[in-house]
Amino acid sequence: MIERIITEKTVFGGNSTGKINGKTVFVPYSLPGEELSVLIREEKKDYLTAEIESIITPSPDRTEPPCSFYGKCGGCNMMHIRTDAQRRLKKEILCDAFRQTGTDISEITETVSGPDFNYRCRFQLNNGGLSERKSNSTVGIPECLCAENPVNEYLRQTEPAQRPKGRVHLFGSSAAAGTGYPELIIAEEAAVLKNTQIEKASKKLRVRQNRYFAGTVLSPQNTAAVMINGKKILFDVRGFFQSNISVFSRAVGLICDGLSGGNVLDMYAGCGSISVFLADRFDKVTLVEHNRDAVVFAETNLAGKPRESFGLSGAAWVKNCSASCGPFDAIITDPPRSGMEKEVTDFIAGSGTKTVRSLSCDPVTHARDIAALVKAGYEIERVFLLDFYPHTSHIESLAYLKRK
Repeated sequence: MIERIITEKTVFGGNSTGKINGKTVFVPYSLPGEELSVLIREEKKDYLTAEIESIITPSPDRTEPPCSFYGKCGGCNMMHIRTDAQRRLKKEILCDAFRQTGTDISEITETVSGPDFNYRCRFQLNNGGLSERKSNSTVGIPECLCAENPVNEYLRQTEPAQRPKGRVHLFGSSAAAGTGYPELIIAEEAAVLKNTQIEKASKKLRVRQNRYFAGTVLSPQNTAAVMINGKKILFDVRGFFQSNISVFSRAVGLICDGLSGGNVLDMYAGCGSISVFLADRFDKVTLVEHNRDAVVFAETNLAGKPRESFGLSGAAWVKNCSASCGPFDAIITDPPRSGMEKEVTDFIAGSGTKTVRSLSCDPVTHARDIAALVKAGYEIERVFLLDFYPHTSHIESLAYLKRK
């Protein structure tokens, strides 16, 4: 069924919406204010999904996507929008998420961005390609406009059929220059270290062992390193690390700006990529991270700095360890997409800590968590939209909170 529609707004996920007979319609690759002829693909009880048949009246913010794989590859979904308009729309989506919890951040939100292209250093390949949109197939791209140059050099020089099969973690960045580690690392997910390699890695690491993350070791062949704001940071390419070094370096500066004191809590600390900078400003850093392998990297990255590390979930740390770790002069949080565990939110709310810096990769859960802290007596001072992934609808944000 083909219908005409005028789109109204862009929502979380990147689709724009309009109405047909009073029912909301989600239209990928559209912009607000466009008149479209759309093909209804799916009808649900409360909404419809559609695809563009033709653009009758385009938005002035529409542009020609420079990537020949756009719409087929499942990565980018906003490349048809001018980059300044992309950021404006992302800010509106972020503010709308907070508005739905009763908080207006529109006047205190700033945007932090970096290069529009050649910014991304981490990829996951499946059978030599990127996942195709709405499909289990892959696209064997010869290069990616968003990828850093070391990644593109590999893609250009290696035909898809010659790339490793299965799921592969690919890291490549010019930020690795001068670290003593390769600019490009390819880690096959099925690869397993031999016992002799594990023993060598364990002896080389020499981290202090405790019961909270004992038994974990580095994986030498999967270890990458980058230089960020003058510091060398090691991590496992199969685990989590930021994919946009340029924006992350700016975000770190904002997270640490104006902070100092005795004890700081880095909740959901990962490999310590924020803690390494906090350690220069505080007498002691307390790190909490459920991935114990990441904690071992954090121990390496913070070697020689006063710290205490816990390979526990936030909820487990609150229950078993928090009473003996505080008080804290500041708390930094960077949870997964699901947001902070309720136990962590409750802990922060009752901690008496005056300064909280909250980083998030999901605007909806971020708004939820911040609303809980505002209810507990914190006020929002500043919010930053962090545009880590230009040409995608992915939104990350940073909020400054202060106890009233």
